[in-house]
Amino acid sequence: MKYFLWIFLIVLITFRYFSTRPVYQNGDIIRVTSIIYSDPTIYGNYQTFNAAELKVSLPLFPEIYYGDRVIVDGLVDDGKLRNAKLISVDAFEGFGSGIRERIIDFYQQTLPQPMAGLVSGITLGSKKTLTAEFWQNVKNTGVAHVVVASGTNVTFVVSFVFAISALYLPRKKSIFIVILSIILYLFISGFDAPLVRAAIMSLLAFWAQSSGRLVTAWKTLLLAAGIMLAIEPDWVTDLGFILSFVSTASIMIFEKRIAKFLGFLPKWLKQGFSTSLSAQIGVAPILFVTFGRFNLLSPLINSLVLWTVPYIMILGALGGMLGIFLPFLGRVVLYICYPLAWFFAKTVSFFA
Repeated sequence: MKYFLWIFLIVLITFRYFSTRPVYQNGDIIRVTSIIYSDPTIYGNYQTFNAAELKVSLPLFPEIYYGDRVIVDGLVDDGKLRNAKLISVDAFEGFGSGIRERIIDFYQQTLPQPMAGLVSGITLGSKKTLTAEFWQNVKNTGVAHVVVASGTNVTFVVSFVFAISALYLPRKKSIFIVILSIILYLFISGFDAPLVRAAIMSLLAFWAQSSGRLVTAWKTLLLAAGIMLAIEPDWVTDLGFILSFVSTASIMIFEKRIAKFLGFLPKWLKQGFSTSLSAQIGVAPILFVTFGRFNLLSPLINSLVLWTVPYIMILGALGGMLGIFLPFLGRVVLYICYPLAWFFAKTVSFFA
């Protein structure tokens, strides 16, 4: 019985993967209907997203957003939908999507680029408002995991909400508030694999604490992967899913050892550098094989800008929410956030 859960998950994932996987042949002309679970990536005059395991590129207009339901025609060609034609797009008017778009619009109205896009990316995981030049700089310097959806976002939400709620509520009620906050954040920011991974790991950790069970970090990581793949088998080939789990595992293996070795560095620099370097040990080979490039200075660049991320996210979230109801106060908060976003953007541009 000890290994029953793991055996069950492996069998379930295998069954789900082969039973739900669509079979395409190169040259097939097909019509795809799909829900967009994360913002498309902008490349020049095109927006790119995944639909039914195919990479789809469409003209920039009409714009497609997280939550939209799209129908697309095209020609299958090595995992891509060539000559894609948008048949219809139905905007999702859900609670989370509506708040998300209003906050992003407020960032755009208040801050100049690339700072507006940076705050949108760090706070909500949105790639839509990142300029092409800045997005290229972000990829070249190896900090894309910070600028778009990542598990770090969920970690900050958990830490901030728990720290505040624990001051006024009993522990169990604080945990309940944190769980609601995680779910709400996913609905607002989208269901990218790194966010879902961190959310499931956080929920498992809180469940273990409340039930008095002892669950190791490794078991939590593997269980999160199993749950995700059982729900969405296509994630097994998703680069974001792979990088998220590999980087987390790499940090768990190497971070403490590297931190000891870097004991001579100031604490603020050592923490960021050791975390970044340990993550890069795992993801560097994957990035090099996938994109054919890797920036050797990436750990240093990450350590220089990582300290700004929690402040940008907290101020960005506070400013965005205030901007919906009290625009003046929202702008004041975003103006306070501006120097941090400016420093991040200029550092990335310098090393790019």
